[in-house]
Amino acid sequence: MSGRERVRHVVELLEEPTPVQEIADRADVSRTTADDELQRLASDDWVTETTIDGTKAYDLNPVRMLFDEVTDLIEAHSRDELESQLAELTKEQDQLATEFNVESLTEFREQFAAEEFSAEELRERRNVIATWESLNTERGLVKHALQLYDDVVELSSPRTDSPSTLA
Repeated sequence: MSGRERVRHVVELLEEPTPVQEIADRADVSRTTADDELQRLASDDWVTETTIDGTKAYDLNPVRMLFDEVTDLIEAHSRDELESQLAELTKEQDQLATEFNVESLTEFREQFAAEEFSAEELRERRNVIATWESLNTERGLVKHALQLYDDVVELSSPRTDSPSTLA
């Protein structure tokens, strides 16, 4: 991989805003090379520039990440598959709600804070919270994919003389 490709690879793995020098070190390139590539990625909306303790840093653009994930779902699944996936995720959430006799994650968290639990029960409940949050995230992505499905498929297909429905 070239130095610029290594910078892009490091950026794809970022989990939080990261200083330019740290990105350069991870990519094994000069700070100048990393900074040039990061500025290019920022101009293409792949990353956002920020500061950490007065030092220039970059993070993945969350809007771009959302659209990429939604587009990936649409490319990998038919509408029927996405609808089935949404139904399954909703069923899993309903099972958690029934198992813990709550209506929502918020109510579950309120129980967590209000009641006394053993260390094992607290660990289990933290795992349930993580699972519930993950289900919420996945459901949100699938819902977005279903909402945008027709538009993405139309825009991704070869050009024809038919007018766009995005008016």
